[in-house]
Amino acid sequence: MDARRIKALSEYGEKAVQDRLTVPEILYEDNHLLVVIKPAGVLSQADVTGDPDILSMLKADIKERYSKPGNVYLGLLHRLDRPVRGVMIFAKTGKSASRISAQIRERCVEKKYRAVVCGTVLPVEGELCSAMVKDRERNRSDVYSLESAPETSKEAILRYETLGNCFYTNGSGERIEVSLLSIDLITGRSHQIRAQLSDFGHPILGDRKYHDSSGFRGDICLESYSIRLRHPITNETMEFNIPMPNGTPWSLFKKGSINGRE
Repeated sequence: MDARRIKALSEYGEKAVQDRLTVPEILYEDNHLLVVIKPAGVLSQADVTGDPDILSMLKADIKERYSKPGNVYLGLLHRLDRPVRGVMIFAKTGKSASRISAQIRERCVEKKYRAVVCGTVLPVEGELCSAMVKDRERNRSDVYSLESAPETSKEAILRYETLGNCFYTNGSGERIEVSLLSIDLITGRSHQIRAQLSDFGHPILGDRKYHDSSGFRGDICLESYSIRLRHPITNETMEFNIPMPNGTPWSLFKKGSINGRE
């Protein structure tokens, strides 16, 4: 097995084969857009591992459903990290891709994320503004203060709001205090939310790459749950949302234990 693939599987955890190869759930589709839910553990686009990626899966699905000859055009407009589940938008025409990409550059596309992080986050809401540098050799991003940022860095901004706090009991029986955050991603740097929250002292549960030491053994507790944009042709405002996942630790916040205890 390729060394890069072994590293990926050890880092993210092996997903069930059927889950990885099932065509993602479609939230919306017309002649211009395709909106789907990317499963955790699936790449946004192909890489050297050769593992399943959502772009190739969707192209194959469109080709089969519509009996299209030749190559299928599908524009990748943004990415989600491999371990992250969430809403993704694809363009079905070049015109749509160009117009939505312009919205993204102008920061007119609103993307919201949910995360369960270690500890109690104070202040309960705020903005994180720092500088980031992508380390391609290690496949991670490093965070710097704006004052000490190297010239190659890029500004990274997000806003967060604490939705609740509770205790989670890990596999070793330790009780870990965790917080549920809603995050508005203002810029879209590689691994931005993961790296900034870790630097803030609140790594995301399950994110071993960015120093989660809670003992949580499941998938990273981060998902893209909402996207709002203008339709590239009609200019209609569109918003797509997905519910919070089932399973621990998400279920702790569904049971009314927010701001309480197990």
